[in-house]
Amino acid sequence: MSIVDFAPLAAATAYLAGAAGSLAVRADRAPAAAAAGAALALTFAALGAGGLIAGDAPGTGVFRLDGFAATMLTLIGGVGFVVVRYADAYLDGDARRPEFMSRLCLTLAAVCVLVTANHLGLVLAGWIGMSLMLHTLLLYFPGRPRAAIAARKKFVVARIGDACLAVAALCLVAAFGTWNVSEILAASAEARAAGAAPGAVGFAAALIVAAAALKSAQFPTHGWLTEVMETPTPVSALLHAGIVNAGGFLVIRFADVVLANAGAMHALALVGGFTALFGSLVMVTRTSVKVSLAYSTVAQMGFMLLQCGLGAFSAAALHIIAHSVYKAHAFLSSGRAVVAAAKKRPTGERTSADALAAFVVALVAYVGVGALFAGLFGGAAEEPALVALGAIFLMGLAVYLSHATTTVRTLMTGGAVVAGASLAYFTLQSAAAGVLGSSVPRPPAPDAADWTVMALAVVSFGAVAFAQAISWRAPSALAGRIYVHVSRGLYANALFNRLVGAAGARPRNAAR
Repeated sequence: MSIVDFAPLAAATAYLAGAAGSLAVRADRAPAAAAAGAALALTFAALGAGGLIAGDAPGTGVFRLDGFAATMLTLIGGVGFVVVRYADAYLDGDARRPEFMSRLCLTLAAVCVLVTANHLGLVLAGWIGMSLMLHTLLLYFPGRPRAAIAARKKFVVARIGDACLAVAALCLVAAFGTWNVSEILAASAEARAAGAAPGAVGFAAALIVAAAALKSAQFPTHGWLTEVMETPTPVSALLHAGIVNAGGFLVIRFADVVLANAGAMHALALVGGFTALFGSLVMVTRTSVKVSLAYSTVAQMGFMLLQCGLGAFSAAALHIIAHSVYKAHAFLSSGRAVVAAAKKRPTGERTSADALAAFVVALVAYVGVGALFAGLFGGAAEEPALVALGAIFLMGLAVYLSHATTTVRTLMTGGAVVAGASLAYFTLQSAAAGVLGSSVPRPPAPDAADWTVMALAVVSFGAVAFAQAISWRAPSALAGRIYVHVSRGLYANALFNRLVGAAGARPRNAAR
C-alpha cells in the first residue's frame, strides 16, 4: 500500500486518536493529546500530497486521494492544527476543556472522511457526522440563548441538506449501479459527452446543488451563520474557515454530475451571485467585528458558488483555500487592534469622476494584462467564466483605487497595482488548474444562458462597487433609506426565525 492509499485513513485516524486521548489522559494533558493528533493528521496529509507529486496514482478503494482531495486534506490539516493549538490557550482554566478538545478532533476527523471518501456511504457519513459534531460545539455554552437559537436554525437547515444529499446518492446509485464515487463521476462524464445522461442524474445534480447552498449559508437561510458568535472563538474559526466551505467542496467533487443539469448550474450561479452581493452590502453596515466577518463569509460563500455555477471549478477550489486561510486568521486575531485599523475608511472628498476614472484605468489594465497573458500562455485568460470572475475581482480593487484624488500620478500608480493584481490572478488560476489536473473539470463552453448569467453578474457587481466608491461622500436621502433595510438584512433572517420557531427558542429546547 502506497502512502497515497494510506494517508486519508491515517489522517482521520490521527484525529480520532486525538479525540480519544483528550478524554483518556489527565485534564491538563488533553490539549497535548489533541495537538499530537492534529500534528499527525497534518503530517499524513502532507505525505499523501507528496506521494502524488512523486507520481503515485490515486487510490481506487473506499478512500481516494487525487489532486483536489489532497489539497483539501492538507488545508484541513493546517487549519485544524492551528485551531487546536489556539483552543489550548483559549480554554485555559475551563474544566470542560478535554471534552471540547475531543469534540473538536471528532469534527475534524469527519471532515477528513468527507473530502477523501470514494464511497457514497462514506460521503454521507462524513457530511452528516461533521454537521452533528459541529452542533455539539455550537452548544458548548448551552446557557447562552442566542447560541441555542443559532444552533436550532443550523440544525433545521442541515437536516434538509442531509436529506437532499441522501436522495441524490440513491439516484446516482440507481442510475449507475455503483456506490463508487470515481466510477460514478467517470460514467456521468461519459453520459454527458454522449448527450444521454439519465434523468435521475439531472435530478441528483439539482439535489446536490440544493444541499451545497444550504450547507454554505446561502440567502435566505444564512441567518444561523451570522448568529454563532457566542460559541468559543476556535469554533467560529473552524466553522468559517473550513466547514462552511463544504457546500463548495460538494459541488466541485461532483462537478461531472452537476454539469449534467444546466438549469441547476444557472440557479446556483444566480443564488450565489445574489448572496455575494447581499452579504457584502450587509457587511459594511455592521459595527461588530465578528458579525461583519460572518457576513463576509456569507458573501465569500456566495461568490464561491457563483464560480461553481459558471463552471469555474478550479477557481472555486482556489477560492476555498484562500478564504480558509484568511478567515481562520481573521477570527483568531479578531480581538487585536490590527483589525480595527484595517476597518478604517479613508476620508476626504471623492467625486463620481474620481471613481469613474479609477474604474476605467482598472479595466484597461486588466484587459491589457489578460490579452498579454492569453497571447503568451493561454489557459485561464482564454476561459470566459474566469475572465468574468476576474473582472468582478478587479472592480472590488477599483473601489480602493478611487480613494485617492484623481491625478496622473495616482492613475498611473493605480494602473500598475491593477496590472500586478491581474497578472497574479491569471497566474494563480492557471497554477490551480495545473495542480488539480483531471480531478476537477475545466469550465465548459458557455451557452446563451451562461453568457447572460456572466453579464448579469459583472454588471451587478460593477454597479454595487461603483455605488460603494461614491457613497463615501455625504449620503443621499434615498441611500439612507436603503441603508436602513440593508442593515436589517432585508428582514430575511427574521422571517426565517418565524418559520423554524427559533424566535422564542430557549436553551433547554435547542435541537440535539
